[in-house]
Amino acid sequence: MSEKTDLIQPDRGQDAIDIHLVAKDGFEAWAKKLSAGQRAALKAQKFDGGGYQVGIVPDGDDWFAVGGVADPDDLSSWCMAKLAETLPEGTYRRAKGEPGPALHGWQTAQYRFARYKDDEDAPGPRVLLTRDVKAIDAAMAEAQAVCLVCDLVNTPAEDMGPAALEDVAEKIAKRHGAAIKVVKGDALEKDYPMVHAVGRAAARHHAPRLIRLEWGSESDPKIAIVGKGVCFDSGGLDVKSSTGMLLMKKDMGGAAHALALADLVMGAELPVRLHVLVPAVENAISGNSFRPGDVLQSRKGLTVEIGNTDAEGRLVLGDALTRASEDEPEFILDFATLTGAARVALGPDLPALMTRRDETAAELIEAGKARDDEPWRLPLPEAYVEWLASDIADTNNAHGNSFAGASVAGLFLDKFVGDGIDWAHFDTFAWRPTAKPGRPKGGAAYGLRAAFHMLRARYGHRKS
Repeated sequence: MSEKTDLIQPDRGQDAIDIHLVAKDGFEAWAKKLSAGQRAALKAQKFDGGGYQVGIVPDGDDWFAVGGVADPDDLSSWCMAKLAETLPEGTYRRAKGEPGPALHGWQTAQYRFARYKDDEDAPGPRVLLTRDVKAIDAAMAEAQAVCLVCDLVNTPAEDMGPAALEDVAEKIAKRHGAAIKVVKGDALEKDYPMVHAVGRAAARHHAPRLIRLEWGSESDPKIAIVGKGVCFDSGGLDVKSSTGMLLMKKDMGGAAHALALADLVMGAELPVRLHVLVPAVENAISGNSFRPGDVLQSRKGLTVEIGNTDAEGRLVLGDALTRASEDEPEFILDFATLTGAARVALGPDLPALMTRRDETAAELIEAGKARDDEPWRLPLPEAYVEWLASDIADTNNAHGNSFAGASVAGLFLDKFVGDGIDWAHFDTFAWRPTAKPGRPKGGAAYGLRAAFHMLRARYGHRKS
């Protein structure tokens, strides 16, 4: 599904089944225009215009569909998603209107992860027509980016280790003519010591690496996108429980977001000089695992005492954020499945957002609200920096109490971002525990569309 699909197509008057969208409070007035038999058919289906309801209405020798929405004049990304999930294979158009933002959910509703299981019973494609031809390419690109995140996160760690993430980055780089450089294995020890320390215990075929991708004109504004690529997290010597480990294939969700966002930025040809960094590791357990109490060197020169080996994502991000800062970008954006504390605070659907600048937070929140991908801002309280103090090193990687875990992790990352650089951090879950229309259970993109539209609003008007 992350490959190009044709689930939305230009409306050139071809044969298609009509879809009528109605709200519950307007259903009775709308239904009066139907025949008695058609009203009886909807009544038999218990259709009354409620949200996400789907009805089939006979119309002579043919039929049309009807979907319940909150407001037919103000559609969301998900308004037509249940229709896309439920209706039979065929070609459809919205009667008396355009699908608008619902083009997105129409596509993501048909996402399937079938790498390991035959999907023979899956329905054929449901194609939606639109007269807004200019919207098609952009809508398809966004849906493909979301589905790429889903594909990468859903893939188990054995098949989505550091080497596999490198392969994905290489394909994206090749597609857009970007340059890619990779430092891997023991070669990391000198320049990316924390990435090396976290990843060195993994088997050779899952050796750690720092993936760098660069694209765009040198004269354009520099921006950096960084993604946490912990392809599996055992917790290290502070080992997780079996339950806590079960979903840890998703701990590279930050890298999945970063690569998908980079693909969108380059595909849209935004006038930026883009720098993408993915520290890709497996936090494994072996005789050479890094230990609680160890003191690690970092690329920035700060020494880090290890209070917890299960706080490894912030370590690899620290080296990557330092490298990103060295190019003096005007903006750095990182994605990471960083803390359980963010999920306790906000649940799975809202990615925690932390920024240095209020205006940057406002831009991201506004872009997210407009695309049904809203983040929620958490603070970076300077008063809590002292919780990361160490008696023997410049900083600890974990604090000793259970308070404000997401914000304290953000404060640790802030130490490795260059002074004066505009920086935003997404602590995202990258997983949907329960399916919703247009949003299948499993790997999920949170904050991706918000970030892309914020970047497009900020940089898209500039000429290269």
